[in-house]
Amino acid sequence: MGTRMIGVSIAVPEPHGSLLQERRAGFGDPAARAIPSHITLLPPTKVAASALPAFREHLDAVAAAWVPFRLRLAGTGTFRPLSPVVYIQLAEGVRDCSELQERVRSGPVRRDLDFPYHPHVTVAHGIAEEAMDRAQRELAGFSACWTVTGFSLYEQGDDGVWRTTGDYPFGQGAPAVPHQARRGEPADRGTRTARHT
Repeated sequence: MGTRMIGVSIAVPEPHGSLLQERRAGFGDPAARAIPSHITLLPPTKVAASALPAFREHLDAVAAAWVPFRLRLAGTGTFRPLSPVVYIQLAEGVRDCSELQERVRSGPVRRDLDFPYHPHVTVAHGIAEEAMDRAQRELAGFSACWTVTGFSLYEQGDDGVWRTTGDYPFGQGAPAVPHQARRGEPADRGTRTARHT
């Protein structure tokens, strides 16, 4: 069975996800087409394929104990000079993402972080400084808001492209929805009515 490269993320919904992915490609980032726009909960992690069933059960449990929360993106930031990244900032939902990623990483798949957790949406990584300056400048006015209702497990294919292998809706107490069965829905501007446990 070998190993798999996996990650867990909150997808940026349409039309915002595709727009940011296209802009990232337009800035010359070669990884843009392989990485859907997202907010990371578990960074790329190599795991034994045999560990995945237990990890999926863990994700089911984490999602079942959570409730939807409001997330708002607004403006740009950068990790330069520490790391060559330009990103869209979270103006709302930081605490929820931070607590959620701790729960995700507390199960059978554990991974230390290279840097303190800072939820964001990458729009340029490892490209020329001029192009990163342009990304930071041109997306400074970007904003989007939606209610996060779950997260997804991703796997990197042999072609380098990250694809979802399961969706985990909040507060359902049910198995993950296979990605093939998921239907895209417009961004929801509702608000959270309860706290997760």
